Amino acid sequence: MGPIRGNKKKRKVDTKSEENSLVSGSSEEGSSDWWDALSKTISGNPSSSKLLDRFKSTYRVSRKTFDYICLLVKDHMMAKTHFTFTNGKPMSLNDQVALALTRLGSGNSLISIGDSFGAHHSTVSQVTWRFVEAIEENGLRHLQWPSTDPEMAKIKHKFEKIRGLPNCCGVIDTTHITMQLTSSDPDADAWLDCKDNHSMILQAVVGPDLKFRSIVTGWPGKMNDASVLQSSNFFKQCQKGEKLNSSKTCFPDDTATEIPEYIVGNSGFPLLPWLMTPYQKKDLSETESDFNKRLLATHAVARRALAMLKDVWKMIQRDMWRPDKHKLPRFILACCILHNIVIDMEDELLDDVPISLYHDRGYRQDVCDSVDKIGSILRDKLCMYISGR
Repeated sequence: MGPIRGNKKKRKVDTKSEENSLVSGSSEEGSSDWWDALSKTISGNPSSSKLLDRFKSTYRVSRKTFDYICLLVKDHMMAKTHFTFTNGKPMSLNDQVALALTRLGSGNSLISIGDSFGAHHSTVSQVTWRFVEAIEENGLRHLQWPSTDPEMAKIKHKFEKIRGLPNCCGVIDTTHITMQLTSSDPDADAWLDCKDNHSMILQAVVGPDLKFRSIVTGWPGKMNDASVLQSSNFFKQCQKGEKLNSSKTCFPDDTATEIPEYIVGNSGFPLLPWLMTPYQKKDLSETESDFNKRLLATHAVARRALAMLKDVWKMIQRDMWRPDKHKLPRFILACCILHNIVIDMEDELLDDVPISLYHDRGYRQDVCDSVDKIGSILRDKLCMYISGR
């Protein structure tokens, strides 16, 4: 399934269109003047601050992060058949990464992006897929479960500072990636969700820094949160004690009571010894009500992360037109890895992203009635401990 060389039939492009295209093909791979030259082409001679703002708004990352991504994907992107613009000039590594980031970050059609770059829409598709493969192959280290006790201790400390929940290791939520499928698609009905949209689910476990620590995607949007969770390897690993199995917290006044590591979910998830969810009964005590508020305030971290993911990488925010459902999970994964790379690079782009909690507008909250007995006991103990602090 390797990409083919450029585009055999070069479509005619008038001189004016060539001058206004986003990429001219004249830059050399690795050239530090690549963006400066490109900016002069599309913006004249703007100030350096305007150049930086335009770079971030165009490619969704800072120049520093862009350069890092280029190094990350270089071997994979440049090892196979090379691509060309419609004018016949070869695409440099920077050109290809810029094109792929524009596709993922804007969510615009292949044709509109191709026109702006001076490339055929098939080239846009092939370059973007090559980039997704490269990010998946070389960037997975940016999306991992904490591997050391000190790393997990920092996560727990940060979560406890939010609303006082001790030994919390993450928060979990799901979101829908909507698609437009034709009625002629034999599998279309299988992807219909509760809103009669065709969609795919993304489940994410998020750290206090908004980084994704574990994701699951590929399941139809009609599945509820509990079903997606129980179908995941993350669930199986936690049930077997392979995750969330490290240090327990002993309460200062009751050393016999221990709280194991856990993550926080909303009412759509089952209550388990390693997954704390809100109380759902009608008549809540004052301590139970306070516990729910703390839990939901902590859970908001996951909602913010998913909202940021969709706001920055708009390809998975909008309705995707007839996507390859076998490739879509890998596009979603690539966007999640890029989200983490931006955070790991301490990218100043984060300052420009609005803090939102709305990543799944229009979808009602699932309610799961599944309550594990041990989980219920641990939740009560955690609730009483927090109320007495």
